[in-house]
Amino acid sequence: MAVHLRILRKKMGITLEQLAGLTGLTKSYLSKVERGVSSPSIAVALKLAKALNAQAEELFSTEPLPLEGYSLVRRQPRGVSDGASAPAHVPLARHIGQRALLPFLVYPPRSFGHSAFKEHLGEEFIFVVRGRVEVDFGDERQTLDEGDALHFNAQKSHRLRTVSDEQAELLVVVHSTDA
Repeated sequence: MAVHLRILRKKMGITLEQLAGLTGLTKSYLSKVERGVSSPSIAVALKLAKALNAQAEELFSTEPLPLEGYSLVRRQPRGVSDGASAPAHVPLARHIGQRALLPFLVYPPRSFGHSAFKEHLGEEFIFVVRGRVEVDFGDERQTLDEGDALHFNAQKSHRLRTVSDEQAELLVVVHSTDA
């Protein structure tokens, strides 16, 4: 995300401080994201994308974005995370114009640690491809096994963690009219 965030920010001609003001995030945090020290959540990516007039998956992309009216993402360029600390978000679609579905592969960390609850506009759909995860809604927790699916209002505060021995892999589809 670091490369694309910096490019999009500079293309708009704004400073980290100005981007912080537009997103409600701290300048220090944004600097860490730009340097690749911190990996933002999907909720943060949505805020950044809105402020930069871009698509959220454009920020996560490691390659040029096609504009031919369809999106093809091959298996090889995608990275995989061990989920040791921060969750990894791998976009499964590239910019193809205005649309509201944002599909990602997500590799949740093994503990909540100091992970803040996330919330964003729209809906979220989670399908467990591999492993077992716990979804914490603050007042309730759900454990999902391989093959389980969960659909919820994404404005409900939530966070995820892997609870299986193997790293969990999730297909997460975010629907946002604000995308």
